[in-house]
Amino acid sequence: AGTSLESQYITPDVYVHRMGLEYVVASNEDGLPKLQVSRFYRDQLRSGRKDACNSYIREKMRAATWLIRSIHQRQRTITRVVESIVRHQRDWFDGAGPLVPLVLKNVAEDIEMHESTVSRVTSRKYVHTHRGVFELKYFFNSSISTADGANIASESVKDEIKRMVAVENPKKPLSDAAIVGQLRRMDIEIARRTVAKYRDMLRIPPSSKRRGSIL
Repeated sequence: AGTSLESQYITPDVYVHRMGLEYVVASNEDGLPKLQVSRFYRDQLRSGRKDACNSYIREKMRAATWLIRSIHQRQRTITRVVESIVRHQRDWFDGAGPLVPLVLKNVAEDIEMHESTVSRVTSRKYVHTHRGVFELKYFFNSSISTADGANIASESVKDEIKRMVAVENPKKPLSDAAIVGQLRRMDIEIARRTVAKYRDMLRIPPSSKRRGSIL
């Protein structure tokens, strides 16, 4: 019996809409519960009774109101973070260049929030763009120097490795050393062990196991 692959569906937390030359960021609120305080309990408090029951209701209503505000604030923060990502990675969104090096601190300083807050709201969050659906951490990358002194994002190098393997000759798959050579011709200086590490992260087997196979 053959094995079947389970499809994994991702619901984006944020949408980036391309409108002419600009980008509009909007949070996806379809999956959020429509929270509001029960009218019954609001009416109970308006009755003016000052017994233990109303004191209990008042306390719980404060907690509920705080929770609702926190959820809305979290959505606003995620939207601001993605707006900052678009500003930093504008060339990538425009299709005019690769991702640039970006760390949480860059975005935190841009939107004037603590780095830990940015880290928390971007954890396991996804954004829908005209180029596909990406996890927010995709846009945060360390820096790799090029031969001409410029810097590019490590994720861009992974994309290049993935592209090279996708178009390679299945009978003569590219070795890690060959990939290093192709990257060097693009002015990207990178060690073979780093290529091997990135290849493993991309779940691409070594050339000896790719020969004759279709990935």
